[in-house]
Amino acid sequence: MATTTTTVVCGDAEGCDDERRSLDLLPAALLETIMTKLDVASLCSLASTCKTLKSCVTRVLTFTPNFHVFNVSLSMETVRPLLLPNQKLSSLKLDCGRLGNSAIDILVRPSLREMSLHNCRDFSGDLISEIGRKCKDLRLLCLGSVAEKVGRSISRCALEDLLNGCSHLEVLALMFDLSLYLRPGDGRIFGLVSDKLTHLELGHISSRMMTQLLTPTSMSGEDSNRVTSTVLQNVQQLRLSVDCITDAVVKAISRSLTSLVDLDIRDAPLEDPRQLSDLTDFGLHEINQNGKLKHLSLIRSQEFHPTYFRRVSDQGMLFLADKCLGMESICLGGFCRVTDAGFKTILHSCASLSKFSVYHGTKLTDLVFHDILATTLLLSHVSLRRCHLLTDHAIQKLASSLKLENLDLRGCRNLRDETLKAVSCLPKLKVLLLDGTDITDTGISYLKEGVLASLVSLSVRGCINLTDKFMSTLFDGSSKLAMRELDLSNLPNLTDAAIFALAKSGAPITKLQLRECRFIGDPSVMALASTRVYEDECPGSSLSLLDLYDCGSITQLSFKWLKKPFFPKLKWLGITGSVNRDIVDALARRRPQLQVSCRGEELGNDGEDDWDSADIHQHIDAQEDELVQWILGDEGDIEMDDAEDESEDDESEED
Repeated sequence: MATTTTTVVCGDAEGCDDERRSLDLLPAALLETIMTKLDVASLCSLASTCKTLKSCVTRVLTFTPNFHVFNVSLSMETVRPLLLPNQKLSSLKLDCGRLGNSAIDILVRPSLREMSLHNCRDFSGDLISEIGRKCKDLRLLCLGSVAEKVGRSISRCALEDLLNGCSHLEVLALMFDLSLYLRPGDGRIFGLVSDKLTHLELGHISSRMMTQLLTPTSMSGEDSNRVTSTVLQNVQQLRLSVDCITDAVVKAISRSLTSLVDLDIRDAPLEDPRQLSDLTDFGLHEINQNGKLKHLSLIRSQEFHPTYFRRVSDQGMLFLADKCLGMESICLGGFCRVTDAGFKTILHSCASLSKFSVYHGTKLTDLVFHDILATTLLLSHVSLRRCHLLTDHAIQKLASSLKLENLDLRGCRNLRDETLKAVSCLPKLKVLLLDGTDITDTGISYLKEGVLASLVSLSVRGCINLTDKFMSTLFDGSSKLAMRELDLSNLPNLTDAAIFALAKSGAPITKLQLRECRFIGDPSVMALASTRVYEDECPGSSLSLLDLYDCGSITQLSFKWLKKPFFPKLKWLGITGSVNRDIVDALARRRPQLQVSCRGEELGNDGEDDWDSADIHQHIDAQEDELVQWILGDEGDIEMDDAEDESEDDESEED
């Protein structure tokens, strides 16, 4: 459905005054009725033209059915007047980083059918309990980071209130550590969940609790021979993070969830699991008992300890392939004993496979793809992260699948320029991730000859052989680029000259990562701030993410270019806080919609296992940007200017 965009143009001041006076004569109810037909971006454009329309827009926003603001944490003073009068709100999506329990009465209301609240660190279990008591018609609920702040907690009763009260839930995502608040025997409270539930995602739960939840129990007394019906039997998508993936939990899921189509389980053990508490070949044999599974992800992360699925062999892959002939996507991480024979069995058995991913495949070699042409596979997404034995030969074979759109080769350190020569012929490639490979400037030049026109996201983080030359080659202005995301982090030979080439090209980059580039400095920030992507927009208008963490030549001069009106769409900024803490803090206050990170954490959405992370939803983002700007309004530069003046005074005193 096409959206309506409204533009108000006045030829002179007298004409504008006449138009405003004529608007004042129209009934406010009429104007507001018309405005209800407009999208958020158009409403905010109207609000900026005159006081009459601004007043009407303010009222319209208090009865809009959808209120979505994810990219900025709003304060209680901002949220209250916008949400409290709204009795027709049906969908609320909000970053609650600056809110706490005092906001519960404002956020929780009976009219809601969808609620997604992120960063709920300062809320206790009272939020969960009140949602269950008041939001009886809720269909979708997503809660993130609840009670993570010290002193906050969640009781079993709060979860019971939620599951008992929201009896129409179809989608439930509780993205926090449930094991902190539930005892091992409390898993059965999920038996209270709505029988309409089709999608369930849990941030963290113990394997024992999940197994207990899904294991049928016998009734006592007269019905002692009858087995209770299983819970979650209508769930089609299940995503879990557990302490340890075991045969028991896989068996319980596979046998109890008869409608399951999408299964994603991951763990990150603190130590090597014991044999009886681990996944084995027999566990893989239990997967997809009902034959409906289309998407499978089993990942063991090495986040806390270098652990692997040491009890799964090629035989387990044979069992899996036999049960998953209709699978469309498979993601396997941490299977250190599986060899080419096991992975090859998967590829040759699953004729419908379009997405194939292997992480930490320590025994996976080129032979897996040697005869891939003998299959009927049309792979669109392939990830082979940290498969160190792979060489250019494997990618040359893989590139025969001309349908490839997403290729993740991060950590494959033996891949060289011949790999890029092979992938340059892929006409539909949108995402190419090459972190830590052994490519050079010559290899990047091959992309210029073919795939560059379709490429949306490129990452060459840690490719230490690259110099400024590859940037001059890619961004010489000779062709129109689709690229939006570019990761140039940890390139020791990259200088400001490379960023000059990028800025000069006017490429509409939205995410640019330059962390740990020691020769990137103030001139790069100035060049990016002065970039004009479109003639009718402000300088630097396209960047929403800029990561400059630990760039060795960044000084406080760069902060002058990080103020408004430069980088108007910037949502995430990574910087080294030690440059000048006062200025960093002032910038964060000056631009509350900007998330400033000083500790080196990765910015934005990681997209590590998100196949669609490179998709660009520009219209949706534009609407949210307009809403954020309307809510926050324009603020002065006083705080930041004062911080800069103080810093300059300190420097002059030192001199």
